[in-house]
Amino acid sequence: MDKLSEAFKSLLKEEKFSSQSEIVSALQELGFDNINQSKVSRMLSKFGAVRTRNTKMEMVYQLPTELGVPTTSSPLRNLVVDIDHNDLLIVVKTSPGAAQLIARLLDSMGKSEGILGTIAGDDTIFITPTKSTPIETLMHTVSELFENSL
Repeated sequence: MDKLSEAFKSLLKEEKFSSQSEIVSALQELGFDNINQSKVSRMLSKFGAVRTRNTKMEMVYQLPTELGVPTTSSPLRNLVVDIDHNDLLIVVKTSPGAAQLIARLLDSMGKSEGILGTIAGDDTIFITPTKSTPIETLMHTVSELFENSL
């Protein structure tokens, strides 16, 4: 891993940066002069960082505790608050800041499980079924994944 990535991850572990510009400034102070907001944004995406509350209840950027694809046996399943659907989409509500991590889990299941794709915000995920998967079937599959948390 390169020095910039190591420094970036080390800074996020401090759980004190609430904006991308604060991360840019901190990296520049560490001697990374060619860093800018768009590069920080790409790095946040690359490492799966999300904005969530730290122990002081401040909204900060954090790295996920597990850098691989999360599994349904991980604590992430406990972050699902509600699952509902209409005729076209399934909507999953999560704890604030958890939607992107849960969406990674769902996307890893893929088309073989009937998931065409997901869109994740801060605490909401939209799931679109594949053309050949009835919405009720996918709703059942997704609900089973998180049944212990609901």
